Order: sequence, then C-alpha cells, then structure tokens
Amino acid sequence: MKIKIIALAALTVLLTACNEHKTVEQVTEDLEEKVATEAPLEEEAPILIGEFKRDTLESRAYNKWFIQSYKDHTLDTESLPALKKGLTDVRVTVFMGTWCEDSQREVPAFFKMLDEIDYDSDLIHIVTVSEDKTEPAELVSHKEITNVPTFIFTKDGKELGRVVEYPLESLEKDMVKILSGQEYKHAYAE
Repeated sequence: MKIKIIALAALTVLLTACNEHKTVEQVTEDLEEKVATEAPLEEEAPILIGEFKRDTLESRAYNKWFIQSYKDHTLDTESLPALKKGLTDVRVTVFMGTWCEDSQREVPAFFKMLDEIDYDSDLIHIVTVSEDKTEPAELVSHKEITNVPTFIFTKDGKELGRVVEYPLESLEKDMVKILSGQEYKHAYAE
C-alpha cells in the first residue's frame, strides 16, 4: 500500500512539473544552456527545406541565431492580451528560410510572443523553403510566397491575412490587426 502511495505521489509531481508553464526568461535560460553545453559545429548549418517543428530551429545548427533574436526582441506587452484572444481557433503557417536574415529575426520573435501568452507552439505549421521559394513545391504552390518570412493566419479554412517579410508597425500590432479583422495590408500588398 505504501509503495502505491509513493508511486502515485511521484507520478503526480512528475505530471505537474511537465505541465508547468515556462516563462520567457526560463525558455531563454534553457536555450542558452543548450548552446553552452553543445560543441560548436565544424561547418555552416544546412539549409532546411520542408516541414519542421520549433525544436529543429532550436537545435545546435540553428540555435545561435534563434537564441540571439529571441533575446533581442522586445515584446509589445500592450498587444499581448488581444493577441492571445485573437489566436483562439486560428491556425498559423510560417513560411521561412533558414538562410534568410529576416526569418532569423522575425521567427524567434514570433515564438517569444507565443511563449509569453502561453500558446502551444506545436500548433504552428513551419515550412522552410528554398532561396527561390519554389521548394518544397507541394507546400508552396498556390500560396503566393514571394518573400520570407510569411506568417499566414487562417480560421475555418479562410485566410485572415498575412505578415510578409517584416511587420509594418510591430509583429504584435500587425498580428492584432489581422486577428481582429482591422484593415491590414502587408508590405508587398498592392
């Protein structure tokens, strides 16, 4: 009986710890520790093409720029409550290039926002593209990807809007405009 109680208590502690929300500071510390404990790469990181999760961008090959951009982004805290509300039932697809400086700046900033509002970043669909933005063809065709990063926001299968290459005001403010249905045209809209 005592063994069952101890096992149940240990399982409860473990499950509670796994479900604990990490602050932006804790995520930053975890990422920095990861960099500090990994040996440096002997060669340049390969260009990724295809569908990936966030943890790939935090992996050894890419985490130096990911961590630096994550840390450098100053959150627009006034926009965060509206952003959290607006992302309910919204799907986000991010087209980016691991070779692209704009992607290296904006995508980590995007994840920092998601961390701050406790949004599950596993729900984000990340597609890394070739420099000419034609590969992977099955994922980019008919998406009109001209510049990266491109953040596409959809709800019930309908595109609400997109941020292309760089925000007009701030990533947070631009996203709030899109998610709240306000007038918004990205940098390359006609």
